[in-house]
Amino acid sequence: MPVILITGASSGIGAALARFYAAAGASLLLTGRDRERLESVAQDCRARGGEVRTRLLDVREREAVGTWIRETDAATPLDLVIVNAAVNGGHPSGGLETEATAFETVDINLIGALNVMLPCVTLMSGRGRGQIALISSLAAYAPLPDAPAYSGAKAALLAHGLALRQKLKPLGVRLSVVTPGYVKTPMGGVIKGWRPLEMSADEAAARIARGLERDRDVIAFPAILAALARGALLVPEWVRSAGLHGFRFRNRRRR
Repeated sequence: MPVILITGASSGIGAALARFYAAAGASLLLTGRDRERLESVAQDCRARGGEVRTRLLDVREREAVGTWIRETDAATPLDLVIVNAAVNGGHPSGGLETEATAFETVDINLIGALNVMLPCVTLMSGRGRGQIALISSLAAYAPLPDAPAYSGAKAALLAHGLALRQKLKPLGVRLSVVTPGYVKTPMGGVIKGWRPLEMSADEAAARIARGLERDRDVIAFPAILAALARGALLVPEWVRSAGLHGFRFRNRRRR
């Protein structure tokens, strides 16, 4: 059975991917910060036929994350690592994002992602096989004024991932960056605003899995929104600002 590690697996896209791969008979390593929700996803995956292990993990804890990944890989080499854990950022009233929120968002969405990805890069490149998926966002192409830290972290993840892909391919390691649009998840549910072409987490998971199977460099969806986002930085600022005005939103406070 393939061994698959998914971070942020307690809800949303991470949970949907866990269910998808469980049904295909994978051996899953699921991480998250909420014990109850993580165990609920694990039980669902076991019912679908997957072998599941869970780990409460804060991706910001670099040394602990790296040590656990190396120990886990030594026991059961990882075939696929999906780096998914993230938070929204933004401001509850739609105002200027605070320093605390910005730093927390970058620490989780970018630094936390690297804390997971880089040990896996070292291990996989050393043995000449493996696959990594970085969950970014269409906001990496079209930065959202109401989520500057989120947009910046996801853009950095996109650039880092695509650069690494070119270095890793000759070493036998595949790396893809996923840039979804709006997906119905608990994290997305705190956003109060327009969410065009929103899809279910299960549909997003199926699209991601297809893209990974085909070893695509960027797995972007839905197609129309992805095309518009990719063209956002090619137009004058006044056009981009007008276009993004309809995407303004406010966040409910996180617990």
